[in-house]
Amino acid sequence: MSGDWVLFAPMRAEARALRRGLPPGAPLRRTGRGLSRAGRAAAAYRATAALAVAGIGGGLTDRLQPGDVVVATEVRRDAPDAASLPCPGAPLLAAALRRRGHTVHLGPVVSTDRLVDGAERERLAATGALAVDTESAALLAGAGRRPVACVRAVADVPPGPLYRPATLARVATALRTLRSVGPALVDWAAATTVRGVLLAAPRSFCAGVERAIGVVEQALHRHGPPVYVRKQIVHNVHVIADLQRRGAVFVDELDEIPDGAVTVFSAHGVAPAVRDTAARRGLPLIDATCPLVAKVHSEARRFVGRGNTVLLIGHAGHEETEGTLGEAPGRITLVESAQDAERIEVADPERVSYLVQTTLAVDEVSGVLDVLRRRFPALTGPSSDDICYATTNRQVALREVAARADVVLVLGSANSSNSRRLAEVSERDGTPAYLVDDVEAVDPRWLAGARTVGVTAGASAPPWLVERAVEALRGLGARTVREHTTSTEDVHFTLPKEVRT
Repeated sequence: MSGDWVLFAPMRAEARALRRGLPPGAPLRRTGRGLSRAGRAAAAYRATAALAVAGIGGGLTDRLQPGDVVVATEVRRDAPDAASLPCPGAPLLAAALRRRGHTVHLGPVVSTDRLVDGAERERLAATGALAVDTESAALLAGAGRRPVACVRAVADVPPGPLYRPATLARVATALRTLRSVGPALVDWAAATTVRGVLLAAPRSFCAGVERAIGVVEQALHRHGPPVYVRKQIVHNVHVIADLQRRGAVFVDELDEIPDGAVTVFSAHGVAPAVRDTAARRGLPLIDATCPLVAKVHSEARRFVGRGNTVLLIGHAGHEETEGTLGEAPGRITLVESAQDAERIEVADPERVSYLVQTTLAVDEVSGVLDVLRRRFPALTGPSSDDICYATTNRQVALREVAARADVVLVLGSANSSNSRRLAEVSERDGTPAYLVDDVEAVDPRWLAGARTVGVTAGASAPPWLVERAVEALRGLGARTVREHTTSTEDVHFTLPKEVRT
């Protein structure tokens, strides 16, 4: 763990509870209760690299329960025009606490010069604060740009009054929670070695993803909700959740769609049999298939029309491969690996063609192709590379970033093939990489001792995920954020005529 940090615990009971979960020698310091004592105690740690405070606090909203944990996104003093101290690393600490079974809430913590109840508690709640204490603002006031953390285990909660016998039992509950807070704070402190962030560019949305999302948005605008989408429009949980809130309904198969409902095919493409079913039912259809995937379908039809056996390099179960295989069932064979390529048999070795799933890694495809070309010298392929330009660009950029980073974070969902490939590219080159849906899924232990963190995002991941990750890394001590650009993308795909303005 980082050797240059301190954990402040205001009261003796809080310090005792925290110490039970801390390793020997952990820098725990009891400060005494109240803003004045806290300020004097903090003055001795002006040169300490990272500051944390933990203790019990009063809940300001009935959404909290005794024993819940509030991780401060900012700490402020209850005073006119008092400046607030942001805690940008809060999502990482919250994630560490959730992994240990705590119910965690992220939000502001306010410090007062006395215990509050009744109308005073309501007034503080109206400011948006989640919890109140009497020390944190003073303990962290001089932090400047140093990493800071504030954790409060909730004792009393509204609407009940503070001064009642039940409060003692609730304080005991909060103290029990504190016993297991310490290890998460140790993990957070170990990650405060981060000093730089290196962003891979290009990253995040590609033109095909932007087009697909735009199709659903325009369909909702023109027709109103609900709009039905077969499969996920793109593979990202945040995109899907946002569109669901706006009225999109995602289904696995067409039989889940009511007659006459506006229907969208996802960016990954569909087999002709699915199109035929939609046509027979007369569903109002909008096709959001990525043009680059549509190109692979066209090539499949062309090769099969020549009488060739078609070998599709891809991953079983992915929606894109299922759609392509459906262009000619029995005439297209899936090849997932070099081992598959060694075993595959074809009727006529002189009439063999190959296609590639658009979201694969270049290195991954190269190994399979080497085997296929050796076994089938007459092998033919598409006139241009099937692997999506955006997939290739993101992999090239990340490879250069990973060479300069201690660890890499890839923002993207687990069912996103291109996002998974990014993590694999970094790992193959020797830099640890972690695929996460968002910054709240990052385990601070992954960053322990790291000085430079590389960050990228899959082609289906929204840009704001990267922005949040960078902000959290700044909260761990990152002073520089640099972008490493290997190519500039200016591709744009027009929307289908059904939703074109």
